[in-house]
Amino acid sequence: MAEPVFRWGERTYVMAILNVTPDSFSGDGVGDDTALALRRAEEAIAAGADILDVGGESTRPGAEPVSEAEELRRVLPVIRALARRTDVPISVDTYKAGVAERALDLGARIVNDVWAFRRDPRLAAVVARAGAWVVLMHNRLAVPKIGELGGYYPRATYADMLQDVATELERSVEAALAAGIAPERIIVDPGLGFGKTPAQSRELVRRLPELRARLPYPLLVGPSRKSFVGLVTGAPPEARLLETLAAVALCIAGGADVVRIHDVAPAVRVCRVADAIVRADVTTRA
Repeated sequence: MAEPVFRWGERTYVMAILNVTPDSFSGDGVGDDTALALRRAEEAIAAGADILDVGGESTRPGAEPVSEAEELRRVLPVIRALARRTDVPISVDTYKAGVAERALDLGARIVNDVWAFRRDPRLAAVVARAGAWVVLMHNRLAVPKIGELGGYYPRATYADMLQDVATELERSVEAALAAGIAPERIIVDPGLGFGKTPAQSRELVRRLPELRARLPYPLLVGPSRKSFVGLVTGAPPEARLLETLAAVALCIAGGADVVRIHDVAPAVRVCRVADAIVRADVTTRA
């Protein structure tokens, strides 16, 4: 598989969500249906996706724990097939070193870790050995047990939302650099909806420019269908397209380099318009 090439600052990249789970919070998981997963991936690529993010464990509130063996069973057939079919970079959404290592061996080039090496410290060495990219996401939970992941609000107390998130991400970046991961292969994610109330997530979107000033790394954001936009209008997760796209445009205005999204085609259109406004000095003028 070709090495990913990202020209940060020129445009916003779209990461397509591909959930190979039976229990995604917004009902988009494909479960064990590898053929359906591949069709979803092909549709995302045709719609303009720049990255395919394959995940085998749900991060919805109250999700059941998934063993390493089960996660491997879910994601490896899809990653293997995708690596044979496309040059679009494949990301594996996992915090487990064993899952990441196998996925990277099969052709994945990015590890998207919602715990930023705090759940499985061995993962940093796996990424470094593979020369892979890593997304380090902020997540405030104290990891009391494997099932308590995103959208869980206790312990979401911050002295200063932006400064605390930036400081904790800086620690994860230090761990990545210490493991030998090249700085140009690090992407940071403020973790909208993870260890944060809806109001705190909205505050983070407003303050993305401050985060960019603190952390000199490409910035990924994941607003797709999350409660911090859905609760504003009362829309259920599967009907939050307009709410999501509003957040996408605002995130791009705030400095986002990558948006992680369920609905690729409309997001690509929003990114093009937002880029034409925000990045007018580097985008093609029409």
